[in-house]
Amino acid sequence: MGLLALLLSSCIDFNDATEAISVAIQLNRPEGYPQANLQGHDITLSGTHTFTAKTDAQGIAHFENIIPDVYNASVSWKVCADEYAQTTGLPVENKGYTISGSLTAQTFDASTTAPVAMATTVSQDQSILIGKVYYQGCKDDNNKNYIYANYLELYNNSEEAYDVAGLYIALLESTSPDSEYPLQYLTDSIVAKQVFRIPDDKPFPVAPGGSVLLANSAVDHTAKGASAAPNLLSADFEAKDKNNSKYENNPAVPELVQLFSFTNNTFMNLMNGGPCGIVIFETNEDVAGDWVSNNLTYRYGYKTGRQYMKIPTRFIIDAVDILKYNGETGADSNTKRLFDFLDAGYAFTEAKTGYDGRLVRRKVASTATDGRKILQDTNNSANDFESADNLTPRIYE
Repeated sequence: MGLLALLLSSCIDFNDATEAISVAIQLNRPEGYPQANLQGHDITLSGTHTFTAKTDAQGIAHFENIIPDVYNASVSWKVCADEYAQTTGLPVENKGYTISGSLTAQTFDASTTAPVAMATTVSQDQSILIGKVYYQGCKDDNNKNYIYANYLELYNNSEEAYDVAGLYIALLESTSPDSEYPLQYLTDSIVAKQVFRIPDDKPFPVAPGGSVLLANSAVDHTAKGASAAPNLLSADFEAKDKNNSKYENNPAVPELVQLFSFTNNTFMNLMNGGPCGIVIFETNEDVAGDWVSNNLTYRYGYKTGRQYMKIPTRFIIDAVDILKYNGETGADSNTKRLFDFLDAGYAFTEAKTGYDGRLVRRKVASTATDGRKILQDTNNSANDFESADNLTPRIYE
């Protein structure tokens, strides 16, 4: 196919886009890590077409003969603990680090003559990760919307057992299309609509390659007239519905402790259709009572009405931005709720109104010699997560 025909078939609306262009992206080193090596890293442009180029010694990636378009750009690479310690002189735990960066909805056309700057951030790799989020629901056997089988799964990506007792889970503010607290008005915190905690009355170790399953309704949904839904009898914890909202609870499954909710819902309000951002966090502070009241905030610009909880970003150990999908226009980047240093990208499923029977799950990066799956963690959900229709808990393919 000729270039002009390719442009026309791709529906690219640029008045001067009659031929391919060459552009460049310049990586900037992360704040706090000026020694970062910027050479030899793949930057990917994703739009109607996908292009990849490798950075040179100056951290510049040159893209030759690309199609003018609006692109998302991303990069990430790993730095081992020894390298980070040697180059920074800082004491570190025996964990690696990830450097990542992204650009969202960046226009590249004939007017793009100078290298486009891409900021990067550095984050320490974590043991416990968000592995799956099933938020879309499905259709039951009578083709009616079924939301009761939604669940969240956390995965131990390390080589050692991890005690999740006392771990916090926050569901981010999820109004659409406009956020009730836009990201540009936040600095060192994000805004949550609900906060839960895994009970801390006794240890709950998760084995390497194991997971902890958090459900709203820990029953076999395939036996409830929803054969397309998952069986959640193996759930480890359940958010008990105390307001008779049709979520059938399982008395044999321990309760997931709710610390805050912006409404009177006691179940996890996993937003069908999105946005549905999730963070997990840890802190030695007592997230209860006065701490909660001191960290509440109204909608931006308001002094009354609905309230949310601010979660300091320094507490967060993993995060995924799950965006609303708008059909032909794709994921709605206006519904992003996380800073790039928490999640440089975003995940989504291809359903505008939900109920498509799909979830977002973390990809498998490799398999250890003992058969343990090592999940991908580049601090960019666009790279790390995929949409899948296998809803079976604890299975990663």
